[in-house]
Amino acid sequence: MRGGPLRRHRTVVAITVLAVLTLAMAVAQAASVNPAVAPAGAEASGHPGYAPLESRIRAYLSRDPATWGIYFIDLDSGKTFGVNPDTPIPQASLVKVPLVLYINHLVSRGEMTWDDQVAYRPDTDYRGGAGAMQFFAQPGWTYSVRVLANLAITLSDNVTKAMLVRYVGAGNLVKYMSSLGASQPHVNGEDSTTARDMAVYLQAILSLSRERPDLGQRLLDDLSHSIWHVGLPGRLPKGVRVAHKEGDITGVSNDAGVVFSRHPYVICILSKGQPDAEAGFSKIADISRMVYDYQEQVYGGN
Repeated sequence: MRGGPLRRHRTVVAITVLAVLTLAMAVAQAASVNPAVAPAGAEASGHPGYAPLESRIRAYLSRDPATWGIYFIDLDSGKTFGVNPDTPIPQASLVKVPLVLYINHLVSRGEMTWDDQVAYRPDTDYRGGAGAMQFFAQPGWTYSVRVLANLAITLSDNVTKAMLVRYVGAGNLVKYMSSLGASQPHVNGEDSTTARDMAVYLQAILSLSRERPDLGQRLLDDLSHSIWHVGLPGRLPKGVRVAHKEGDITGVSNDAGVVFSRHPYVICILSKGQPDAEAGFSKIADISRMVYDYQEQVYGGN
């Protein structure tokens, strides 16, 4: 699972891939991992807007029992649309996005280094659910901030998330989220966020990738190589890069990310009241494909 009780039986897989991810992390550091993304704001000539797409999505969800929150930003034109974009929805593991973004912010300011060591304290840090650390971390063992940040994103590791929140301070993280403009700045997965808030964090990552490519591009690379990939990228054409974070707890299926198509965009799709998490992610994949196809149609494949 991606942060709650729904997929404990898959966490054993995380142990197998942990060593591979640690090796791949070093390779990714040296790689050029992110195509240039222009700042939003420039109007595309003749752009028809997204009202037809919004209507199509609303029709698709009209009989769905879940509550949905969706927000979209076209990174070429700056145009946006939303379906309940400010509706509070439990964030589940999406909270790991602003957490790791905040750590990158601290590193960029020289207030933290990737080599800082954080000791595991089972009395405060142990979590079940997603991740591998719960199986092998021992009291007092230390891990670098870089390893913990990577595992929080790629494996959605709940133990590393708890360790990092303790290390940076929950209050400090909330203040940072607020400073970016988030309306629902919370640090627990059961607490709410909004689709628009998630877009705020993703835009901040894109800004970081332009200002500090060594940091922002590496975070985008981590987001592009999660072991969970059934939501936003689930039905997109092979080869379309999606830097995203999935999250689920009981009744909640969420995914938020950047789709690096020929005309890239931010898309955040959150839902609560889901009778089945996997069915929720299947619908997220359907909506993601609708958005992708419309984006291709708008720009005529150029």
